[in-house]
Amino acid sequence: MEQRRLGTSGLDVPVVGMGTWKTFDVRGAAAERRRHQVVDVALESGITLFDSSPMYGEAERVLGDALRGRRDRAIVATKVWTPDDREAEAQFRRALGYYDGWVDVYQVHNLVAWRTRLDQLERFGDEGKVRSIGATHYAHSALPELMDIMCTGRITSIQVPYNPLDREVEREVLPLAAGLGLGVLIMRPVGQGTLAKARVPVEQLDPLAPFGIRTWAQALLKWLLSDPRVTTAIPATANPDHARENAAAGDPPWFGPAERDYVVRLAQQYAG
Repeated sequence: MEQRRLGTSGLDVPVVGMGTWKTFDVRGAAAERRRHQVVDVALESGITLFDSSPMYGEAERVLGDALRGRRDRAIVATKVWTPDDREAEAQFRRALGYYDGWVDVYQVHNLVAWRTRLDQLERFGDEGKVRSIGATHYAHSALPELMDIMCTGRITSIQVPYNPLDREVEREVLPLAAGLGLGVLIMRPVGQGTLAKARVPVEQLDPLAPFGIRTWAQALLKWLLSDPRVTTAIPATANPDHARENAAAGDPPWFGPAERDYVVRLAQQYAG
């Protein structure tokens, strides 16, 4: 799978990663064992970046358990998410415990108390516990504030929503990220599942077959990754087969403008 540099962080990350929102928020030996199997397949397929958050219930813990004994094979991206300074410190301690004492990409989730959180993350960076610092938001209304943070020089990556039916970041955010040399992680690459569930007839994917596309989800991921401003996309899944299929979208050849336009038309027709 192709890798891209996550801004100036020094991290080379796979173009297809894995999110854990909802899918890894589980309890019980059987459910957690199944998530460990998803991580097994992901690593075997070249997916090494895993994104989580304390906002995702048990997901951070379950991911940490799945990586036990092989933490050095993974790039962990997680988040701090609270306006309370003491709770933030508790979130940091828990995450460092889950992930063997370091986090590769630590992000300020939804920009909550971002000035103070950046101060804390920079301190952890000086201590060697954080390799890269980022910021995230899901809402279009927060993008101006996110761009202000991007211009401070204090972060090396952002995480934003982007897919064929949500292209707001194309207007200003992606050009700014490219100009500043920031990495870009994509949340909601399949529209929180709504896009992926669109019933696109199989024959409609035939024009994309030369690009290695066999499924609609792969078409959506390759659409994103064909934008050179995108560093990595992080679809969530609890299905090992889907993890393997997602990984297969992470290699060239990439779509050109005609293929990207075609995928947008399919999305509008079948999911819009």
